[in-house]
Amino acid sequence: MNAEKTHFQPVYDQDKNILGIWISPQLWAKVESAVSDTFDKALEELSPQPKKEMVEPMKDWDLLAQYWDWAYPMPMDVHCEQCGAQTPDWQKDEPRKFRLCSATLAGLVNFECLGCRSHIIKKHFKKHVDVECRPFLEK
Repeated sequence: MNAEKTHFQPVYDQDKNILGIWISPQLWAKVESAVSDTFDKALEELSPQPKKEMVEPMKDWDLLAQYWDWAYPMPMDVHCEQCGAQTPDWQKDEPRKFRLCSATLAGLVNFECLGCRSHIIKKHFKKHVDVECRPFLEK
């Protein structure tokens, strides 16, 4: 048996219709990193899954607002350094420019820019706010 038949074999049904391809573990170990992204994209095209709209954690935001006692008013503005989107009040935009991803009682608030999918992280401290913008990275 030659190496091709040992490591790569089409599989057919009784009517000679191809059912799939069998790949040996040794061959897969050699090609997996090179073909995984291609397989993932092809699988997504063959069986597209509707993207689930994530629900904003408004209860967490409301809890942060309820216990807000820092030396400055609660900032409602959000700005994306990647695409330039900005708003003075993210909750009042229609349509929304930013989606709340998380909010903690400790003052860490994470938004997603709906224009470019970057993440804007606002770290609220007692006397100031640090803002970080991380570009969206395709996985």
